[in-house]
Order: sequence, then structure tokens, then C-alpha cells
Amino acid sequence: MDSDKQSSVYGLNPQGQSRDTAYYSLQYRDDPHDADFTDSPAGVNRGAMQSSPYLSEKRNAYAAPRARSRRRMWIIGAVVAAVVAIIVIVVAIYFAVIKPHQDNNDSVSGDASKGGSKGSQTSSSSAASPSSSSKPSQLVVTGGDGSKVTMDDGTTFTYSNSFGGYWYWDENDPFNNGARAQSWSPALNETFNYGVDKVRGVNLGGWLNTEPFIVPALYEKYINASIVAVDEWTLSQNMAADTANGGLNQLEEHYKTFITEQDFAQIAGAGLNWVRIPLPYWAIEVRDNEPFLAKTCWTYFLKAVQWARKYGIRINLDLHALPGSQNGWNHSGRLGTINLLNGPMGLANAQRSLDYIRVLAEFISQPEYKDVIAMFGVTNEPQAPIFGQENLARYYMQAYDIVRTASGVGAGNGPFISFHDGFKGLPAWAGFFPHSDRTSLDIHPYLCFSDQSSKGYDSFATTPCTAWGGVQNDSMSAYGFTTAGEFSNAINDCGLWVNGVNLGTRYEGNYPGGPWPVIGTCDQWTDYTQWSATMKSEIKQFALASMDALQNYFFWTWKIGNSSVTGKVESPAWSYQLGLQEGWMPTDPREALGTCGNSDPWVGSLESWQTGGSGAGQIPATFTSSYAWPPTLISNAGAATLLPSYTQTGPIPTLPAPTFTKTSGGAVDAGSGWLNTADNSGFAVPIPTCSYLDPWVGSADPPSPLCSGAARRDAIPEPVITPAH
Repeated sequence: MDSDKQSSVYGLNPQGQSRDTAYYSLQYRDDPHDADFTDSPAGVNRGAMQSSPYLSEKRNAYAAPRARSRRRMWIIGAVVAAVVAIIVIVVAIYFAVIKPHQDNNDSVSGDASKGGSKGSQTSSSSAASPSSSSKPSQLVVTGGDGSKVTMDDGTTFTYSNSFGGYWYWDENDPFNNGARAQSWSPALNETFNYGVDKVRGVNLGGWLNTEPFIVPALYEKYINASIVAVDEWTLSQNMAADTANGGLNQLEEHYKTFITEQDFAQIAGAGLNWVRIPLPYWAIEVRDNEPFLAKTCWTYFLKAVQWARKYGIRINLDLHALPGSQNGWNHSGRLGTINLLNGPMGLANAQRSLDYIRVLAEFISQPEYKDVIAMFGVTNEPQAPIFGQENLARYYMQAYDIVRTASGVGAGNGPFISFHDGFKGLPAWAGFFPHSDRTSLDIHPYLCFSDQSSKGYDSFATTPCTAWGGVQNDSMSAYGFTTAGEFSNAINDCGLWVNGVNLGTRYEGNYPGGPWPVIGTCDQWTDYTQWSATMKSEIKQFALASMDALQNYFFWTWKIGNSSVTGKVESPAWSYQLGLQEGWMPTDPREALGTCGNSDPWVGSLESWQTGGSGAGQIPATFTSSYAWPPTLISNAGAATLLPSYTQTGPIPTLPAPTFTKTSGGAVDAGSGWLNTADNSGFAVPIPTCSYLDPWVGSADPPSPLCSGAARRDAIPEPVITPAH
């Protein structure tokens, strides 16, 4: 039995947390506007882990012919007994695992008519086995620790996973969900029990949605340009003008190389079972003068889905950048003003963003993808302090309806829906969205963006436990499933461009909006090659405390790229991969259990409706009417009826599916890209006779008059949620 329930964080007493709660909820990153372990007493059964039923070839050894003897008869008897035992095991596995999985798949084929193809069925079997293809491949399709993995380009590497995990990939059966990340993590064709099974994840930040401090080499190239690259908007402008070096397509080279299949293999081998993947809206489309490389990153997200499936890793898809910007930060696409739910284009940008949520939801809810993309963060870090929690709740309520219209209601139908706390703190959301179907809260706790300290990691060893753990416990009870979508090892804001390009640091006293007292030089915090064994041990202890306090988490981030100037990582506290290589991250994340102490364990459980069971989706009408869409007022703009808005008459940009070809030459049905064919209202587009402002306009008066002639704006249609099936 997994002893995660004995994690110390369950026992943290939330009383007297008023200061910690504020500390927890308000300290966030990169704000340019700021002034060998076992998990049970008996240990891990390595034999059981190694006996996972891979579909590998049998290897039989035969002795050379010898004269008849009593010894030979004993050998023959032993061989016969072994063969009988093998037959018994194979038959047992077939009837206990493979046959039920095939039967379940057969039953799913009728249920998948909405998506137009047959997908894998989630089961609650305690032992997972990759299901067989109708036409077995002659290639090796699965393996565990020490096995050879062949990638798409034909190159190979040796899989390293000491935790009983195994990969599975068969080009004739590309939607097989038989892989398992670790022995303690459910395989993709098994049920992930939220609130029981732990989300131990890492972000793939800076890959499909670039950030200067994560991929500094991309931005350093244009540091002396007439328009300095400070976000993906200005990076794209510089690249587009740099035709001699490939123009805007330079970004695709970054997509190809920054994260590869081997990263997913390493993540599973590190004991992690989830990845959170930031994706920008331009994976779907761009409009007007938006300079981003459109649609290309979607191709690489599909590769991520394939690789995650291969190694048994679940994905939290996070919509990280939205039209107009939801927070004004560089990772929202454009540094500057907030134009989602704020300002004269706040409503129109929200309409457009909700449509992108719809397009993604229809794709990821298809049976081919739903068991891999198991969570959907609909909007990253929206600035509710600017546009208000009420309007954010209205936006979330509409997003929820949109996702469930696509997926249907109930466990197994589409993803968990993740709502960021909007910088209001977890307690502010207690009781929201009652009886909603599989929604979760997300918070991003950081220590490094407030007042700076010269103290070392030993002084912060228990801070995550006291500042975060109790609040997480409260939220699991008061709201439901709660995750930390981001956190890091940073205890100060040192690191190249952690705050933004050329924005300095609070630690060195040269960050805008001061005065900030000079604490010292950042060199000791950024030059990890000089870190002592003691310092690495203290960082590891801080990481373990963070993991134990947060319980279900995604470290930010897996990888920090090298600076092209120094040739090394300049923000080491933010790189999980580097921490593994250099010894300050745990090689087994279960080591975190108990770090915070265990005086009074939290023994609660999630309600049935919170995990898609009985009562799921039955939100009271009193709540839905209180948070109806659209808002009546938009912050810094006024009445919504006087602001530009779109009409739902445009063509829907359905996302393309990957292409797979069987060894026989036949094509594989990868889905249509749109699950619910009844969800057929048009896309939000401008009304030809109405006037609009730039989506990133910031403060401005709305057009007057809004529309000419007899033009009128249609009412925004309400989504119709698909019943449970």
C-alpha cells in the first residue's frame, strides 16, 4: 500500500495562518510592475516491479544433448515444471489483464461514435499490461530499465528507470495506453485516483511558449537590436526580419531541439508521472498583425502527446498565452498591458480566448487523447486583482461549460479542468463551483519575488511546510482537488532575466520600482559550479519540503537552456534536470514524504462529484445564474454593452491530428479533431460593420459609434453540456 497518506503535509495545522496565507497567495514570479527510499515499512517489492508484464519476446535456453542420466531426468522435470508455470502465468495475465482490456476496447467502440474513432478504455485493474495490436509488430514495442529505445529518426538510447516503469510504443497501435511511468503510478489505461494517487510533475516551460530566462540564447541574439527582444512578440519580430538566419522559422529549430523524446524518458526515470505543458493561443491561429509563428508549435505538442503516451506520463495542458494578455507578463506573449477582461477590448479578447479553449477541449476530449491529456489549465495566471474575482469566476464558469459541452460529464469524459487562483489565494475560492464535474484549483507559490534576504537555504528549510502545507490542506477540504502548478528552488530573484530582460534583480538592488536595498551579488546563487556539497544538500532539503507541503505539484521547470554568452545555465535554481545531474534534486521524489512532520494527518477524501462520480455536473442554478456570462461591466472600460464584441459566425479552426502509418501501409484513424459534432456554433469573429481596437490597446476609449447602419451584435450562445454517457 502506498503510504502517501502519511505525508507530513496532511498533518499541518492551518490555524494561525493569516500571515502565511497572504504570503502564499501574493508572492509570484516575474512581475515587471512590482515596487534510497521506500514508501511502506516493508519497502518496495522490486521483484513485483520487475515482473510487470511487458509484451517482450520469450527467451528459452536449451542444454546441449547429453547422455541419459538421473541428473538429466531432474533437468527435464524442472524444465517441464517451468514451462507449465509459464503457461499458467501467461493464461492468468491474458484473462486478468489483456482479455478484459480488449473487451473494454470493444465496448468503447460504440461509445466513441461522437469522436468517430475507437480509443483506449481506462480500467481500474491493479496490474497494467500493454494491449496487443490486431496485427502484431515484429519490432520490440515495450521494455523497462536497461531496454533499448528506438526513436522516430532511428537513433537509439538505453532506457533508465529503476522504479518499475516501462515504455510502450507500437506504430501499428499508436493509441495504446499500456505504458506505466513507475510501479506506484497508474498506467495510462488505468484510473488515476485523484486525492489518493500523487501528481508528481514538472513543467516543460520555455518550449512551445518561450520565456527569456528559460531560453536565454534565443533572446541574447537580439539583445542589441533596435527593438530588444523581451517577449515572444518582439522575438518574433526580430526573427522575421532576420531572414539570413532562417527568419521566423528559427523557432521551429528550437521546438525540435529544446525538448525531445529523451526528456520524457528521463522524466519518468526521475520518478515523475505528470508534465505540465504551456501552450500559446497561436498554436491554433493568429489574426491581423500578430507576429507569432502560427500553428507550428501544435505539431510539437502532438509529439509531446506521443512521447508522454510512450512513457506512461499524463499531461496537464496549460493555455499559457491569450489574446491581449491575461497578465501583462512576458510569458503571456507580450509584455505590457492586460487586455483580457480589462480595458475596451477586454470582452472581445475574452470571447476569442474562450473559443480557443473550446477548440482545445474538443480535440483533447477525443478517446484517442483523453487518457493522456488528463488535465486542462484553461488560463495561466489571470490577474484577478486587476479585473476582479467576480468576472474571473464568470469567465471560468463559461470555460467550464465549454469544456464539458465538448467532453460530456462524468469520469472518463475529457480532462480535469484546472482553474488558477488568479492571485486571490486559495481560501478565496472555497465553495466555488459546487458539484462541478472534476475541477481543481491551481496556485503558484514562490518565495523569491518579495523582500530579499542574504540568508542561505538552511534558514528556509521549513518555510514551505509552515507557509504552504496548511493552506493546501484547507483547499482540499474547502474546494476540492488542489495542485501547485508551479514552484521552484529559488529563495531570491537571482538569475539571468528571471524578472525579465534587462530588468535587474531585487537582490542586487537594480530592479525597477524600488528602492530595493542591495543585499549582495548574485554570483554565489547563479554559479552552480562553485556550490559546495553542503549547499546542494540544503537545496535538496528545501525541494523535499516544498514537495511534501504542496502534495500535488509541477516544478517550474524541467530545463533551463544555456546562455550563449557564458555557455552554461544562469538560473540553476529553476532547473529540475540540472538539479538531478548536479545532486540537489531528489532522484526519488517519494523521499519527500514526511519531510514536514506528521503530527495530525489529513485523512479526508474527495467527494464523489469532485472526481466525476455521483452528483458531478449538477451545479445549482443559484450559482450559475450568479456567475452568468458575459459580465455586465468590464474593468477600466465600463458597461459591456458599450464595448467591442464579436459575433459567433466564423468558421471553426479544427486542430489537425497526427499521422500514423502501419507497417502494412494502412493509415491509422487519429480522430477528426472535434469530439462533439453537436457543438457547431460559429467562431467569434468581427462584425464587418463594427469598429474594433487593437487587442493589445491598453487604456483607450471604445469606438463611437461601435457599429454603423443596422448592424447589431448577436447574443452570445450558451453551451449545451453533453449528458453523462
